[in-house]
Amino acid sequence: MPNEGSYEAALRRSDQIHADLPEHPENYTMLTGDRPTGRLHLGHYFGTLVDRVRLQDMGVRTNVVIADYQVITDRDTTANIQDNVLNMVVDYLACGIDPERTMIFTHSAVPALNQLMLPFLSLVSEAELHRNPTVKAEQEASGHELTGLLLTYPVHQACDILFCKGNIVPVGRDQLPHIEQTRQIARRFNKRYGKVFPEVAGLLTSTPLLPGLDGRKMSKSYGNAISLSMTADETARLIKKSKTDSERMITFDPEGRPEVSALLTTAGICSGRDPREIADEIGNDGAGALKRTVTEAVNGYFEPIRARREELMRDPTYIHDVLAEGNRKANEVANQTLAEVREAMGMVY
Repeated sequence: MPNEGSYEAALRRSDQIHADLPEHPENYTMLTGDRPTGRLHLGHYFGTLVDRVRLQDMGVRTNVVIADYQVITDRDTTANIQDNVLNMVVDYLACGIDPERTMIFTHSAVPALNQLMLPFLSLVSEAELHRNPTVKAEQEASGHELTGLLLTYPVHQACDILFCKGNIVPVGRDQLPHIEQTRQIARRFNKRYGKVFPEVAGLLTSTPLLPGLDGRKMSKSYGNAISLSMTADETARLIKKSKTDSERMITFDPEGRPEVSALLTTAGICSGRDPREIADEIGNDGAGALKRTVTEAVNGYFEPIRARREELMRDPTYIHDVLAEGNRKANEVANQTLAEVREAMGMVY
């Protein structure tokens, strides 16, 4: 048997949940979220947003945190944060997240959630925090010094998941160490003070990774990302500017031709077709034909989402109301959980 914290064990738990979800969605509470550091893009959409909507529509209790406090783990400014947060809410709603069924909230508006950090920090050792590979990777990627907040990032994520008694978190394989830390914190708390928190499992997503337009990871900082907030014309211009190579014949070869293959992958995911089949169709028509195909696939897929987005942008009061109501609900839930934590710890005076 693989050990509890191994990838094999995590995969087994994930497969069991995927099989059980359609039968018993009411047994699951999902927490996931995003840092509002910029605009959401197609990588976010196909990587996580589609899955969130699917779980919501299944009847799972779904919760989405806009992790504004986590922006300052590795950034020295909160410039544009309000604009980023409000645009994130617009993106969520345009993509099908329903505020009647999904609680959308921000970290900074829920004091009781953040107060869980204190007891939770007492349940992990400094060595465990330093060992977390995801924290190391995030520090290296940002080039920022290791702040106390970045070091304790996985503990803050445990607060996010456990304050609403979340028991599933959709993740990629690289995020599993965070989930393992949350499982550990919940177990240690329950053992020390009595059962308050559920067992948490990572729900491994099988979504293919959508590369950026240049074959690298899709990222705003690389300038290779199509944002959900872009118009059809802006999308067409960005795709037109993307690099390909000197070979006229279009083939799907992710290793040898990363830029061409990234464009084919994008067209494939947006049209629900095999990128090899698209490559065969384009054949010797070259990069111009490839870029036109990608543009049509992306703009066709996102046309209804963009129309909904435009409609939402005309009603900023509604966006503020959605967030205010989500924050109100999150505070109710967090206050209840914190009361249970204090009761378990004998700290009710």
